[in-house]
Amino acid sequence: MHATVVLQREGDVGQVIIDNPPVNALSLAVREQLLQRLQEALADSAIQAIVIACQGRTFVAGADLKAFDLPLQAPHLPDVLAAIEQASKPVVAALHGSAFGGGLELALACHYRVAAPDAQFALPEVSLGLIPGAGGTQRLPRLCGAQVALAMVLGGERIGAAQALSIGLLDRLSDASVLACATHFAREVMDKPIPRACDRSVPEFDPQVFHERAQALLRKTPGQEAPAIALQALQDAWQLPFAEGIARERERFIARRHSEQARALRHVFFAERDLASRCRALARQAPTRPIDLVAVVGAGTMGSGIALCLANAGFATRLIDTQPEALARGRATIDRYFSSVVEKGRLDTDEAARRATLIEFDSSIEGVARADLVIEAVFEDLAVKQAVFRQLDRFAKPGAILATNTSYLDIDAIAAVTTRSGDVIGMHFFSPAHVMKLLEVVRTSQVQADVLATVLQLGERLGKTAVAVGNCYGFVGNRLLAVREREASFLLEEGATPEDVDRVIRQFGFPMGPFELRDLAGVDIAWRNRQGRAEQLSAAERSCNWIEQLHEAGRLGQKTAAGFYRYEDGQRRGLPDPYVARMLVAHRQSRGLEPRVIDDEEILDRCLFAMIHEAANLLEQGIVDSPNDIDLVWIHGYGFPRYRGGLLYHADRVGLSRIVEGLSRWTALRPERGLRVSALLQSMAAQGCSFIRPFLSGS
Repeated sequence: MHATVVLQREGDVGQVIIDNPPVNALSLAVREQLLQRLQEALADSAIQAIVIACQGRTFVAGADLKAFDLPLQAPHLPDVLAAIEQASKPVVAALHGSAFGGGLELALACHYRVAAPDAQFALPEVSLGLIPGAGGTQRLPRLCGAQVALAMVLGGERIGAAQALSIGLLDRLSDASVLACATHFAREVMDKPIPRACDRSVPEFDPQVFHERAQALLRKTPGQEAPAIALQALQDAWQLPFAEGIARERERFIARRHSEQARALRHVFFAERDLASRCRALARQAPTRPIDLVAVVGAGTMGSGIALCLANAGFATRLIDTQPEALARGRATIDRYFSSVVEKGRLDTDEAARRATLIEFDSSIEGVARADLVIEAVFEDLAVKQAVFRQLDRFAKPGAILATNTSYLDIDAIAAVTTRSGDVIGMHFFSPAHVMKLLEVVRTSQVQADVLATVLQLGERLGKTAVAVGNCYGFVGNRLLAVREREASFLLEEGATPEDVDRVIRQFGFPMGPFELRDLAGVDIAWRNRQGRAEQLSAAERSCNWIEQLHEAGRLGQKTAAGFYRYEDGQRRGLPDPYVARMLVAHRQSRGLEPRVIDDEEILDRCLFAMIHEAANLLEQGIVDSPNDIDLVWIHGYGFPRYRGGLLYHADRVGLSRIVEGLSRWTALRPERGLRVSALLQSMAAQGCSFIRPFLSGS
């Protein structure tokens, strides 16, 4: 729809109404028309005050991100906002829905702000690799103080209307129509002196407290460039005159606009929007089943976390475990969680109690009888899970969805033991389930369309990034993780050390490296996994048997204070261990391998290129619908640095021809590994293609 901004009169108040669905983004057309309507209102002698409001479900929710890859076009938003701020008649913002980014900057440039009680406010630009570019870093601290500005600009804090009123961001909350309330308020102030944020000074504050808080926020965003630059802009608010601060903010914003990190973060933003759009389209194509009661079978770490996730989203939940001791531990885990969130101020006592009462505890598998959805979360063993599903098939009501929370196992094999395979689906939560955002929704060969649509919709209600994937070993996330761990293990054979590999992966932006992660998850888990897949492992993988050697030595990772590293005095960060160094030397000698110096670039490229190669296989096999899905799985589930855009976005930036050349070179170096470079990857490289653009355009 074409964006419009209209001027209408309500007596002596001019109402400037923005209508640019769906979120009233500040496109070029909106900026042009907003400036024109403002000038018309100022020229009309019958208008004594002006209200700026929006049609639809929200106030301006930000800029038009699609225009960020285009040249800047006048009128620029700072100029439009300066015209509003310098208006000779009072201007009141009537706010509802979300006033985010440029929308909040528009409100800050107005002389007064009136909001609906459900309005929300945020300056999320740093999450897109940017900084506020239309006065947000200069006006907000002048109106609300340095600490509030720090929390919103660097911390991305979102605040509600009541808090906004208490900190001085708002002048009034509406009790009816926000447009009517703002119009009434405009009449109250039309004869008063006009207050302008640009004329104010930043209120006094404690610089030391500000500095400490700023450093704490920066530590939460390692590797990201925008937060430190936003901090510089904020400091200009009290160190420079307003006009100079605004000019420097704009310079920084323009410089950030085409930065590598901003481009990558825009890709992630649009990938998330694309995923949500596809999920909604699926829900429209297939009916969804009602979900009122959810049963979770298995009260271990995962089961208890899933129960918490459901209760926090408002679902009646029944946690079932036939072992009384396990059920008691699950109950204790849930009690500790709610006590903790109350103690930390994240929930008040009443709300925590309300959520806690949503979880019932049951020691009988027959407790699944009334559940609309059953999520199995028992031990990661195919025979164990099949035994549970035979019971679920017997006791669950007709039409109930039966989901398995498995990380690797064949869900078709689990569904096959039931008489209702179309009702069976995979729901791979990530630990801790009530914290991690990713949910892999694994479709089987026979799953019903309404089951898939229902579970994807449920994932959204749980606040998850729910990605539909096909059924294969490890699905998407763990299949790629296994490939990375395999390549990292080969690097050890050839001369690298665990600390070399982990350091390089951390420097790229991951929270930890593959060997640190293995020690955290448990060497015994990897050992059990390798035993179950022994027949599928290549000869090269079987001979690279670090896991077996560590397991035999009782070095199971952090749980035994020794794995690839040693852990002293309860420390979570491991130390290099001479035992492992000797193990590496002996292993190489026994296989006649001559160690060589492997530089950081090769370590990084081999770990990532191996994953990219396997990702091409996933696409070729139809395991995922879009390269975006692979990027989102690894960002939300495995700590791939968001500011690098995702695995396949990174592949495009590196260049597919370079990736194919590297894979071919390393294959020639170790031919016994039997790697065959993906036909899809070779074809795309030869044609000069990329992962993201061809798939987004449908070609």
